[in-house]
Amino acid sequence: QVQLAESGGGLVQAGGSLRLSCVASGRTFSSNPMAWFRQVPGKERDFVALITWSGRDTDYIDSVKGRFTISRDSAKNTVYLQMNNLKPEDTAVYYCATTTRIFGTTVGIHDYDYWGQGTQVTVSS
Repeated sequence: QVQLAESGGGLVQAGGSLRLSCVASGRTFSSNPMAWFRQVPGKERDFVALITWSGRDTDYIDSVKGRFTISRDSAKNTVYLQMNNLKPEDTAVYYCATTTRIFGTTVGIHDYDYWGQGTQVTVSS
């Protein structure tokens, strides 16, 4: 079993920055991915970024490339999402997720078995 807990959301003006954190407890492997997804009301939950616990592999959706950076601190079992130059369209509930079934990278929501409770990010224009 893996438990995930996000923090760091909030209200920020367009152009501002936030850093989300996700602390994991329980068993993970260095090749398992840790991902961030986001969801707005009435829409599907969408992939945003991922990193393997080893830090070797990362992936981002095109709309956040150059603005968001995913990183991890293995000693703290924590993954971060640094979000810069935020835009109103980034407003969503952000969830971290992981899986112990998949080794490497995957953006498929159904590949992720463990989810945090979500943290709200609101970007005002």
